[in-house]
Amino acid sequence: MRRLLAPFRRPVPALLAILVAAQALFCWRLTTPHMLVFDEIHYVPAARTLLALEGPVNVEHPLLGKALIALGMMIFGDNPLGWRALSTLAGTAIVGGVFAIVWLMTGRTRAAAIGAVLTLVNFMVLVQARIAMLDGFMAAFVVLAVAAMGWAMRGTPTQSRWRWGLGAVLLGLAVGVKWAAVPYLGYAAIGFVLMKRGDTSRWPGLRWWSAWGLLGLGAAIAYAATFAPAFFYAREPMTWANLLPFQWEMYARQTQILPPHHYQSIWWSWPVIGRPIWYFYEVADGARRGIFLLGNPAVMWGGLIAVAACALGWLRTREVRLGVAAGLWIGGFAVWAIIPKSLGFYYYYFLPAIWLSIALAVAIDRWRARMRDWDEAYLVGAVCLFVYFHPILTAGALAGPASFSRWTWFADWR
Repeated sequence: MRRLLAPFRRPVPALLAILVAAQALFCWRLTTPHMLVFDEIHYVPAARTLLALEGPVNVEHPLLGKALIALGMMIFGDNPLGWRALSTLAGTAIVGGVFAIVWLMTGRTRAAAIGAVLTLVNFMVLVQARIAMLDGFMAAFVVLAVAAMGWAMRGTPTQSRWRWGLGAVLLGLAVGVKWAAVPYLGYAAIGFVLMKRGDTSRWPGLRWWSAWGLLGLGAAIAYAATFAPAFFYAREPMTWANLLPFQWEMYARQTQILPPHHYQSIWWSWPVIGRPIWYFYEVADGARRGIFLLGNPAVMWGGLIAVAACALGWLRTREVRLGVAAGLWIGGFAVWAIIPKSLGFYYYYFLPAIWLSIALAVAIDRWRARMRDWDEAYLVGAVCLFVYFHPILTAGALAGPASFSRWTWFADWR
């Protein structure tokens, strides 16, 4: 058995194994239900319009996420597989990106694998990887951008520059999916200055002004490029003259006052899973089925403890990996207190929930000697919860109309 598992102690074989498992999980019964689910009612029709280059639609968001849905439809057809296929790739990219980030932070395959597995079983990644929405694409670009910028801290000056530039382009693409990625441009700029001040050998060949210049230029070019299809619309085509005014139109739609919604929630309730969302709960494909967007309680609540431990550990030791692990979640979550949205929804917590897996992996790696075998027991517990909740994360066949009560532990989950 040891010989069989020996290759997986190296990062590349371990990463490939996890990616294959993730993609398989995301694709299993992907086409169920054979109807539009939740916000697919907005984004799939918008992708159809974009694919036909008819004209502007769903203009409150940039084009890239809808273009990726349209690409899936172009490859696999206008059907459930086509709608959701590229979302599965985004989910797998998120899992792989977390593996890379943790490996760069710790240098240990075990820690990286724990981070990736906790991401895979955090519930939210599975659900978003199986639906044609924008959040999975945005999160994938942000996670990969963080990995690329962490990678840029090492290597020759030339390697550092192009890796940092790659991260900038990925952040620009993330913003080209949803504007919720904009704060990460600021975090990258501030993080570079703070970490470079602590150790000038980081990001060799880059000074703050060159890093900021590459960040701004790379992100701006990538973001502008995402509007390319709009220049070929049959109706109201985009022009260079109205590209900037169009951004103001998007901002106005993003910040408009919306009527109350059954599933709306306050940002500070998301970490405790205050108001998860039933994306789907009805009869489809011959059975009662449900899709429940919530976080794995072991990861969501355990992750908060890990964030606190990393933050306190950083205050005492100034250990960079602890500060970064805590800072990713704090920055990703706290910004929702000031984002000018009239309504909040639990899926806005998607990116901060991903950062919890990094905090958990780093904390487990840092204090593993004190934990003895409890870290492995915790991981088994998280996986067991994933198996238990799996039917209502993936539209599995349920016994009847009241079956949801088996998984709704609290009144706010109904």
